[in-house]
Amino acid sequence: MKEDFLRPPATPGEWLADALRLIGVLGVIAAAIWLKPTDAGIAALALPALMLPRMLGLAAWFDVTTCATVLVAAWSNVFDLYRTVSGWDLVLHFLCTGVLSVVAAVILTRTGVVALVSAADGRGIRIRRRTPIVLVPLLALAISAVWEMIEWLGWRYISDDIFVTYPDTIGDMVLGGLGGVAAGVLLALVPVGRHALDHEARKVRSS
Repeated sequence: MKEDFLRPPATPGEWLADALRLIGVLGVIAAAIWLKPTDAGIAALALPALMLPRMLGLAAWFDVTTCATVLVAAWSNVFDLYRTVSGWDLVLHFLCTGVLSVVAAVILTRTGVVALVSAADGRGIRIRRRTPIVLVPLLALAISAVWEMIEWLGWRYISDDIFVTYPDTIGDMVLGGLGGVAAGVLLALVPVGRHALDHEARKVRSS
């Protein structure tokens, strides 16, 4: 992880992803200076999700997708787009939960909790296609539940401006789960790692 995080960008996609990360950091500073403390907190919550794709060495296209989605999700909250644009929160729950569930699946693979790849025969590294199709939607539902808990805690203890209702919560979780289904299918078909999952395959061979 350290090597991937410190590695200089080498392609236009990697430069773009790093630029989005810089925008995220500068956005937190700007929000702390010119906006409300809650806005700065919302912007800061996005930072770990912006850094994880680089730490995990994910492909530039997925890195850019994750960073852009997370930034839009965070700043849509700051600019109150979830209240003012009908259906916008559902779109972002679908997209953001989908990309974050893929990141979570990669973390579980890297830490040896679950194997998304197989190297059992001479044909080399192969994705276990059924695993992400089952795992990623479950992760998406878990992320959606945590997301809604955080929203409720914010509404209960920080600001009643945060919009929390039962239909909204259920709708958000349903779209988050559907985003996980789409992301699971994507992960089963398209590699998201910058490397060819070599170290995961080595773990499979040695297990």
